[in-house]
Amino acid sequence: MAKKSMIAKQKKREALVEKYRERRAELIARGDYEELKKLPRDSSPTRLHNRCKLDGRPRGYMRQFGMSRIKFRELASVGQIPGVTKSSF
Repeated sequence: MAKKSMIAKQKKREALVEKYRERRAELIARGDYEELKKLPRDSSPTRLHNRCKLDGRPRGYMRQFGMSRIKFRELASVGQIPGVTKSSF
């Protein structure tokens, strides 16, 4: 489980990216890099990092399922992920 503060910080970044998405695209299209520098750093989409939706783990993220490899294995073992089965028994 990731620290609650890291999960909260990531959500804050996601909100800022969404808030400034159109403004940032407009400034980039115009080539106005001086105004772009004045926007908050966390509004840049490159500062986002994929995190597990269940426990916030930043590493071992499986994009197709939106969760870490550990949570994926736990849920797949008990059959809670539709369409996923063990390859051996």
